[in-house]
Amino acid sequence: MLSSIETGVYAGLGALGAAGLACGGFAYAALWPGSQIFGKTLTAPRKRGELALTFDDGPNPAWTPQLLDVLAKHGVKATFFMVGSFAEAEPELVRRVAEAGHLIGNHSWSHPNLALTAARKVTEELTRTSETLQQIIGAEVRFFRPPFGARRPFVLKTAQGMGMVPVTWNAMTTDWETPSADAIAGRLARTIDVLERQGWAANIVLHDGGHRGLGANRGPSVAAAGHLMEKYKGKRTFVRLDAWE
Repeated sequence: MLSSIETGVYAGLGALGAAGLACGGFAYAALWPGSQIFGKTLTAPRKRGELALTFDDGPNPAWTPQLLDVLAKHGVKATFFMVGSFAEAEPELVRRVAEAGHLIGNHSWSHPNLALTAARKVTEELTRTSETLQQIIGAEVRFFRPPFGARRPFVLKTAQGMGMVPVTWNAMTTDWETPSADAIAGRLARTIDVLERQGWAANIVLHDGGHRGLGANRGPSVAAAGHLMEKYKGKRTFVRLDAWE
């Protein structure tokens, strides 16, 4: 028979274990891009041969213009998830992206972890960004990607209530800290090819900006995007995310 002390110890360990499982479950639901536990998000459909290039954390006056030139060279239309405060600082660049035929989405105002952000602040982050982008481009913003992919039910419901489709991804690497364009493109290509064999389209994340401030060096990311377009030209169809609604 267990003593009262032993019983208390085991009960405490059980509670800690349950808390650990709960924390792990929350992290999976909030951060794993394919998770639908907290609500539906757009990742990618079962459409062999389709790729969506998406770019986060811009606009970036240092690299977004060069990325636009690369996209134009290959005749590819992409999706840009923009940080509202950066868009406000660079309205002409935002307009240039839209006028080139690319899709613009909401990536919050200041790039916080929305899974841990107060409800009132979440609403402010999304609303202010959409209003700013819509004023600049003169069109409705219909897609939203949470920073870090972090969400909870309130975040997704708020975005949907504003008429936006929440978006995650199924192909990403650490392009923001990898100095080699070849390494970035190679890692993404391996994921893209696996998804293709499994019958899935690829929703690819790269970064044309950095959430800590304007002007981040994204040369490797821009070059990697060019490598991917060259590799899959004529073999895959590049689409904007609105092709998957």
